[in-house]
Amino acid sequence: MAEIIDRPREGTPSSTATGGPARPVILATLSVRVEPEAERMALESALEASVRLIIANMLPMPGYSTTLRIAPQYATLPHEEDLEAVRETARRAAALGIPTELLRVMSPRPLTALIELIQERRPGLVVLGPDVNRTSRRRLRRAARRVRDEVDCLVWIAPDG
Repeated sequence: MAEIIDRPREGTPSSTATGGPARPVILATLSVRVEPEAERMALESALEASVRLIIANMLPMPGYSTTLRIAPQYATLPHEEDLEAVRETARRAAALGIPTELLRVMSPRPLTALIELIQERRPGLVVLGPDVNRTSRRRLRRAARRVRDEVDCLVWIAPDG
């Protein structure tokens, strides 16, 4: 008779119902802080499934290439990215015991880079959650439509997206 394990044992990777490796949760934002509802959805999903949380902060690459070559840390100005707020989201996830990875992805086409990241990491859930008060509705709707159309996993989009 097969043994039924309700929760994965400590130190063993969790798995899906089909017996394959667990797929992470990706929480994506567009260079702004994360919407509180999106953060809650991502953290609770990662906790429930006992999987890794990947927080992806997608940044548009500025047009000044010399700065990118000489001092890439100064290519994005503090008012262009809400990095500390995104780091706080990562800290809250880690405090809950969720294995967390924070990625800052700079690209001339951030949505294309997000799609590539999703295809590479093969998540079970993508939470598209930029703060709706700091992102234009048009940009969020365009990002939501593109992610929904081009990925093959569950997608949760911040309210008003």
